[in-house]
Amino acid sequence: MTESERLAAIEDIRQTKAKYWRGIDLGDRDLVRSILAEDCVLDYVGCWTDPVTGTDHMPAMNVVLRGRESWQAQLDGPPIATVHQGHQSEIELTSEMTAQGLWYFTDRFFIPAGSPLAQLVGYGRYHDTYEKSGGRWLLKTTRITRIRVETR
Repeated sequence: MTESERLAAIEDIRQTKAKYWRGIDLGDRDLVRSILAEDCVLDYVGCWTDPVTGTDHMPAMNVVLRGRESWQAQLDGPPIATVHQGHQSEIELTSEMTAQGLWYFTDRFFIPAGSPLAQLVGYGRYHDTYEKSGGRWLLKTTRITRIRVETR
């Protein structure tokens, strides 16, 4: 792989992750599914857990989704608005067809009235793997680790 091809692959992976976050924030199931590998594994266990207190602010999110079709835009219940901001990334091509990425991010959840909390702001890292299929980079696996959680 030439340096230009390597850099182009890294940029394609960045665009894939940007579409993932945009799809989540818009509640666009088709957009998110379009960037997922058919046999993806999305591990959201602990994604709302404060690493300092151990408080899990949304146990219903402790799921591992297997396969592109398992991804839904929203949990059952009142809609939660989200805003994700991806920051620096560390992307390593592990072969011409596979890669891994570490993404620092901030996400904000705006929770409907009547819930135990109104807002959650989280800081953490996405640990991802990618595979190239049909000429496109797709998200193969993801797992979130939290650094900090703030609630209101």
